Amino acid sequence: MKTTHITHSESETEALGAAFAEKLPAGAVAALYGDLGCGKTAFVRGMARGMGLDEAQVSSPTFTIVNEYEGERPLFHFDMYRLASADELFDIGWEDYLARGGVCAVEWSENVPGAFEGDEYAVRFRRTGETDREIVIEGGPSSC
Repeated sequence: MKTTHITHSESETEALGAAFAEKLPAGAVAALYGDLGCGKTAFVRGMARGMGLDEAQVSSPTFTIVNEYEGERPLFHFDMYRLASADELFDIGWEDYLARGGVCAVEWSENVPGAFEGDEYAVRFRRTGETDREIVIEGGPSSC
């Protein structure tokens, strides 16, 4: 299934992320695509809120590669901006994170083609104005 959403502010992008994450099963992967400053981290902040986690702690893990937010369903927030291939993602323990049963949100997924097995949710961000964003969500496990 594919849905298109238009947000007009950072808070609306966060609210969309919260609504999206409330329905995610343990082990879900959200592959986020889009240019710098298009709302990916705001969306993940919302995901944290939707999962009952402290969204105030969410920041871009550009230099650390992954930030972990613990809860009943943990959130693993990856930033692939500095990686050159899917092999590097596997080198940092991608499969271990998947096995932990949390939700993985992966910014800059375009930098790790082939890393996902086809059951991920693809979330594509496009800036359409100064604060406006088009966010397209598609995919996910066929069982959902």
